[in-house]
Amino acid sequence: MGAPAKVVRRLRRKRSIRGKVHGTASRPRMTVFKSNRYTYVQVIDDDAERTVVAVSNRESAVDVPNRARDLGRLGELAGERLRATGVDRVVFDRNGYPYHGKVKAIADGARKSGIVL
Repeated sequence: MGAPAKVVRRLRRKRSIRGKVHGTASRPRMTVFKSNRYTYVQVIDDDAERTVVAVSNRESAVDVPNRARDLGRLGELAGERLRATGVDRVVFDRNGYPYHGKVKAIADGARKSGIVL
């Protein structure tokens, strides 16, 4: 039994996006992953193959519910941590998800903290 068609379509979109989006040291890639329970944001330097910043609402220090109206704070926190490392521009990778709801809230939160997407 294979994966559900919805998951297969998202993974196809993800591969298409990743073929075009690439993060560097000066402009890393900000990617979003949503599970049923948590949401994760990573900022990745693809050239060095390392994660610059990682934030999720699974962390005990981050008390953000997994709802679209609250996940903007997760984007703000990722932006604050990113600015502390000296980076103020990123390439946004929506990871195959539609750009609305939780994904849009995270992007707007990052913009609110001063990150240019």
